[in-house]
Amino acid sequence: MASNQRERQLAREKYERQQERRTASVKRRGKRQKLIAAAVVVVLVAGSLAYVFISQSNKTEPPIDASAVASEIASAMGSAEPSAETSAEPTAEASGPVEPALTCTQPVTARPDDLTWAAAPTAAPLASKPARITLNTNCGEIVIETLPAQAPLTVASETFLVDQGFYDAVACHRLTTAGIFVLQCGDPKGDGTGGPGYQVPDENLPAEGTENYPAGSVAMANAGPNTNGSQFFLVYEDTTLPSGYTIWGTITSGLDILRQVAAAGVAGGGPDGPPSQSITIETATAQTG
Repeated sequence: MASNQRERQLAREKYERQQERRTASVKRRGKRQKLIAAAVVVVLVAGSLAYVFISQSNKTEPPIDASAVASEIASAMGSAEPSAETSAEPTAEASGPVEPALTCTQPVTARPDDLTWAAAPTAAPLASKPARITLNTNCGEIVIETLPAQAPLTVASETFLVDQGFYDAVACHRLTTAGIFVLQCGDPKGDGTGGPGYQVPDENLPAEGTENYPAGSVAMANAGPNTNGSQFFLVYEDTTLPSGYTIWGTITSGLDILRQVAAAGVAGGGPDGPPSQSITIETATAQTG
């Protein structure tokens, strides 16, 4: 009889422990969903207030796709939370390949904003000679294969600016991590208003549609139609934007650097602003042929 009582006591204690674990799990799940719901509200409000485009002269910026962000967050809400009886630790098989840690040196001092020209260069010399532009940054090398056949005027301008040292000691001043995924560079002023003194017309605009600026795209920032200057953005994840930004190159090396800079986030938090990990173009070089 004593044995039966002991068994009932153990069973009751086991049942109580299970109930406590279930209650704790429900509380955690409810708290998590409340936090995510609050994040959705913040993102939607921010998105509705920040419907502006990527700029190079009037600080307009690309629209933050609040609906896409909300969708991603809602998807996260639907993901299963580990139960009290299962381990929350990821298995070795579930872990993806680990990229080398990003190593950045102290950025060089920004150069004076003292280079301007009255007119854009001609595209004739580059009509059949794709150029490879290398951005040597304090976080590593980013290589861009240009598209002169599709964007001859833009490529001519970008190669000219590289040859003139326009991009040397110029910081990438803006990172966007929600809805659109770009790092914007090429402004010696560092505030989104700088340029070379001339403008280049739009070329090679993609069709409207989902993810029309795929990862690896290099496109011009602007202040409206046909106002391209020196500022460009590097797309590190597939991105949907209005079809108004000239695509002039493709990243062939260094996309991992951009993704790790993006993973470090925006300075001060939020989805849009200066990158937390400072990245500066120390020198830029162009090689044709």
